[in-house]
Parts: sequence; structure tokens; C-alpha cells
Amino acid sequence: MTILIKRLLLSFILLLSICSFAQDEFDFDSDFEFDSEPPITFNSTRIISGHSVEVLPQKTFEMRIEHRFGDIAGTNGGVQTMFGFDNVTDMRIALEYGLTEKLMLGFGRCKGTGVPYRSLLDGFVKYRLFEQVKDSMPLSCTIVGGATFTYQKASSDISNVNHFPRTTHRFAYFSQLNLARRFGKFLSVSLMPTLVHRNYVADNDINTLLTLGGALRIKLSKKFFLLTEYYHCFNGTEFRQEGFQNSLGVALEWSTFGHNFTINFTNSKGLGETQFIPYTSANWLNGQFRMGFCVSRQF
Repeated sequence: MTILIKRLLLSFILLLSICSFAQDEFDFDSDFEFDSEPPITFNSTRIISGHSVEVLPQKTFEMRIEHRFGDIAGTNGGVQTMFGFDNVTDMRIALEYGLTEKLMLGFGRCKGTGVPYRSLLDGFVKYRLFEQVKDSMPLSCTIVGGATFTYQKASSDISNVNHFPRTTHRFAYFSQLNLARRFGKFLSVSLMPTLVHRNYVADNDINTLLTLGGALRIKLSKKFFLLTEYYHCFNGTEFRQEGFQNSLGVALEWSTFGHNFTINFTNSKGLGETQFIPYTSANWLNGQFRMGFCVSRQF
């Protein structure tokens, strides 16, 4: 079954690649010159792991496939695991839709990393408050709210975090204010204050986490962009400070009309704010980072 899924996924990526050559490319320079139209701050509704300030155009569907491999180096990486390619830490497939020019929503399903959850369903709503306009509004701003539900089998061990005494314990939530600005043709900057709440956590953990995300997009050429993304957790307990890390990622992005391709390297295993913010435990300095990719198609 695993081999079949991998073959289907590779076939889908190949099909998207072939189709992309038949499409015209976005001109990321031209849109910045018009006072009446906001510039494209980021090329996608996501950066690496988290949301960007962008929303989908009205009546536009987008299909997304995200994938994370195992550690490239460290004790669980190296030649024995083909630098992580033998392992799959997480995978997500999602469908999203632009209801209006300012409002979008999306639903997805993740395999889950197993630390601590598997079999995850997620949904979110995203609304654009205002957009950057030359000589008028210096920033673009969106708000995002979402929830995650795990339907994995509950553990019989009452001390386990996935014991789930109640159905409500299977839910986690996040809310985010996304502020971004594009500086000329080559640089975009974003700040993402984010609140994550989990209904059920370990005894020495805390339910609500306050984090601040930051991201950069640097234009390398007309087609290619360099992305960086970092989330810092402020109110971690001693347990969290010893066992968890802040999420850090870098990526190379390639965009064509209707398609977006991202190859990323990050220490986060999970996908989605309720997973990569509270549960990132890998350390870049120990070689515990992994390759991943995202393929999206608008239609």
C-alpha cells in the first residue's frame, strides 16, 4: 500500500510539472507598479509550515499535497535511511476554496507524526482585513482561525496524552494575526503572532501557547524564490524548554500560473499550526532536520 501511494504521488507531481510548462507564468514585477492594486507579497497561501498573508481569489479551488521525510543526519538519518528518504514523518492532502476576494476556507487530512497524534482532520477560515497599497496602506493583514481533530484509537494507558477521556480532548485550535509587507521587487517580510490551544496535554505541559512567527521571501529570479520561516514560543514550561524546539525552516519556491512548488528543509515533523508549533522536538544542530515538499494547484 505504501509503495502504491508513493507511485501515485510521484505520478501526480509529474503530471503537474508537465501541465505547468503549458501555462503562462506570473509576472511578479508588474503588479507592484499599480497604486490601485496590492502587490503579491507571497506566492502562496502558505510559506513553509504556516500560513502567509495571501488568500485565494474568489471561486478558486486549490488542491495541496504536503510531505515530510525523515531526518537527513543525526542518529536517525544518514546513509542507512537514505538521508531520510526511507521514512515518512507526515503527509497532508487538502482542498481549499476562496469564497470571496477576502474570505477563504480549507479542509485537510494528515497522517500525523505519532508524537503524540496520528489520523488528523483539520479545517480553517481565513479573512483578509486590508491590503498593502502604495502611498496609502503600508501593510497587508489577514486573520486565520482553525481546528484539528484526531480520530486515532485512544490509548488504554491513562497517563498517556492520547488517552482521551472525553471526545473534546481530541481537539486543538489556533488563531493567528498575519501582518506582511512587500519591499520593492525582491523582498517580502511577515510577522505572525499565533495562539495555539490544546484541550488535553501532559501534566507538566500547558494548554495554551503564545508564539511569534516571522518569515522572509527573497526573489532570486523571475521563477525562483528563497523562503525562511521561524516560530518562537514564549510561555514554555521547564518541560517544554527541555524537550521541545522552536520551528525553523528554509525553502526554495518555484511558481508558475496556477501551480506552486516548494522544496523545504525544517526541523518540524508535523504539518499544521497545532502540530509543528507545540510538538517540534528536533534540533538543527544535531542534524535533526528533514526535507519536505509541497505541491499546490489552483483551478
